[in-house]
Amino acid sequence: MTKGYWIAHGRVDDPERYDLYRAANAAPLAEHGGRFLVRGGPQEVCEGDAKPRTVVIEFPSYAAARACYDSDAYQAAIRLRQGISEIDLVIVEGWEG
Repeated sequence: MTKGYWIAHGRVDDPERYDLYRAANAAPLAEHGGRFLVRGGPQEVCEGDAKPRTVVIEFPSYAAARACYDSDAYQAAIRLRQGISEIDLVIVEGWEG
């Protein structure tokens, strides 16, 4: 089964309130098998533009990645980060080469 990934580039404007989002997203991520591969940290943009924070989360399948995003629990978590951060998020299917 091909894995699925969330790849996010973001900017956090209110770290204290953002912690509420992080706490709220823990349960849906765990429920759908999400595992952080990259969670912020130093980064260097070598080409193009990117926001200052990158996150990569691996899921057991593309369907699991999509189901997590669509879940009621994750949609509630999203509302906690609205207005305090700006995020570009893509859900992508992995490649088994």
